[in-house]
Amino acid sequence: MTKLRVEVRKEFNDKPVERASVIVRFVEGRSVVKLGKKIMTSYQLKTNQEGVAMIPPIPQGKIQIQIIAKGLQTFGQIFDVAEEEKTVEIKLKDPQPQHSVHQ
Repeated sequence: MTKLRVEVRKEFNDKPVERASVIVRFVEGRSVVKLGKKIMTSYQLKTNQEGVAMIPPIPQGKIQIQIIAKGLQTFGQIFDVAEEEKTVEIKLKDPQPQHSVHQ
């Protein structure tokens, strides 16, 4: 099991992103069944004022992290986690300008 800490910051000024939605999902890895009890493999929470979300223990292996924050680009990536404690730092970018093919 891994205790995961996710830190979300803005890429352009390195400021913490408060109240960003953090979705963490266990994708694959070690057994999810332990002593007959199913372990939680998916969490959805928000970052605090420091841009940090603490994830309760999750099985080690491939873990997908998605970040959704108002006014910033959505982030999604799969991380391979083998440590008992891990901090993942994520930098969110400004949204890209929209382009139209219609004149």
